[in-house]
Amino acid sequence: MKIAKIIALIGLLAMTGILVYGFTVGNFSAEGVKLLAMPWGIVSLVDLYVGFSLFSCWIVFRERAVLPSIIWVILMMVLGFWTGALYTLIALQTSKNDWKRFWYGNRFS
Repeated sequence: MKIAKIIALIGLLAMTGILVYGFTVGNFSAEGVKLLAMPWGIVSLVDLYVGFSLFSCWIVFRERAVLPSIIWVILMMVLGFWTGALYTLIALQTSKNDWKRFWYGNRFS
């Protein structure tokens, strides 16, 4: 479980750095138009949001309460796998080194 925590933390730090870079240096509107004009840009976005949706299904499954599920899913759709890395790290930290608790979350009890 320690390796999973390290990977999640590295992912969170990498995503934080790249999001700060993108928001401060990039122009989302102008670059988004260019991205959507390219077939592989569209493929990449569909691939990304399918991944977001599947990961969000796991979040909704783990969380029993509706409001936290909704908040996490919205964050996933807006901030991408930064949210996924944060959620995974929190799930690993709160699982008490129990993989079942990690995967099943609040449904475990």
